[in-house]
Parts: sequence; structure tokens; C-alpha cells
Amino acid sequence: MQLAGPGVFGPPKNHDAALAVLREAIASGVNHIDTSDYYGPHVVNHLIREALAPYPEDLIIVTKFGARRGGDGSWLPAFSPKELEQAVHDNLRNLGLESLEVVNLRAMFSPHGAVQGSMEAPLTVLAELQQKGLVRHIGLSNVTPTQVARGRAIVPIVCVQNHYNLAHRNDDVLIDDLARDGIAYVPFFPLGGFTPLQSSTLSDVAGRLRVAPMVVALAWLLHRSPNILLIPAPRRSHTFVRT
Repeated sequence: MQLAGPGVFGPPKNHDAALAVLREAIASGVNHIDTSDYYGPHVVNHLIREALAPYPEDLIIVTKFGARRGGDGSWLPAFSPKELEQAVHDNLRNLGLESLEVVNLRAMFSPHGAVQGSMEAPLTVLAELQQKGLVRHIGLSNVTPTQVARGRAIVPIVCVQNHYNLAHRNDDVLIDDLARDGIAYVPFFPLGGFTPLQSSTLSDVAGRLRVAPMVVALAWLLHRSPNILLIPAPRRSHTFVRT
């Protein structure tokens, strides 16, 4: 759910509406929420805690490390041991948790998507934090297949979160490989992100089925592979009813 202000920076336009989206999500059966303390920053985690704590037993909150926000809203790398440890404690405090169920380490080597770069040092730091009981499971985000393979040699990886949708399918082979090993794949920008998906074929199929094109796009992802989990980022509570 995208709950912060424009560019995932600053507070939402309507605080009460953001809380309503979170509560409607849980009421509709959602049990997987993707977040990060750099959303806002801090804003989204505060909203999640205000809306949902004490949390339902089956709710999985997945957060991310590896970035921080500049004063102008820019996205900056935050890979040092000090920054990663601070991220753990910030997320724990702002979510009101004693341990983080899943943490995705996001690669920040390029603003234009996944590129090669070593993840060994930050993953080793996360593995140490895991041994301390502050993190239960570790995933990767915005990574290449090579980085996934090398990461799995350092620590068990439970999920991969990458850019993927009906029109952006660079990870087709990776998805199938992860599915064989029982590792979840979580596509970010499943509906196109800041540039919504537009396709005459998508619109035609949606017209025949009498549903919204974005519903077809999400259904295609769920049909694509059994290891895919969705994070479609609705902003309004009635979106859950329509989909």
C-alpha cells in the first residue's frame, strides 16, 4: 500500500483515509504488508502501527533496508553496518515490534534498476543481526540473478522483490528458478508504478471480462507462478472491494 505523500515522501494528504486503507486491507483478508522506515521517512510505519497494533497473529510485515531519504526526497544508499543497524532499531521502534519478521535488503547500485554489485558485506551484517534475534528472515530487493545466487551462499533467502509486471518481464527465468526452490517472488510496480500499465490487449481482455484492466494485470501475476505475492499499493479503501 502506498500511504505516504507524493514520491513516497512526507505525510499522506488524508491521514484518516490512510488509516482506513490499512484497516480495510486487514478486514478484506490481506495478511502481507510491504513497508520500510524510509517511506516518508518514518511516516508509513507510524501509520501501520496506529492503524493495526496490536497486530493480527497472521499478519506478516515485511520491511526493507539499504536506502535513506535526502532532505529533498532523493533516494540515497545506506549500506554501512551503522546504517543497517540503525535501520533495524528504527523499524522496530516505529512499528512497535520486538523483532522483524522479514527484512529485504535493497540494492542501490543504480537508480535505473538492478545492476551488478557486491551484496556480501551488508548481507553479512544482516546475518549477524538475525543471529541476535532482531531479524527473523532475510530477502533481497532490486537484485540480479547473480546477486540472488551469491546472497543465498551467505544466508538463507526467503523472498526476492524486483520490478516485474505484465509488460516488464526481465525476471521470467528467475521467477521459475525461485519457485522450484520454494522462494517467494514479490513484484514491485505490479501495475506499472508511477507510470500505470497501458495496453490495448489488456484493455480488450478487461472489457470482455467486464473488470478493470488493473484487475486483469494482477490476476495475470497470480496465475504466472505460485510463488508470486502481490503488493498492488491501493490508496483508497474501496479498492479492496472492487478487486
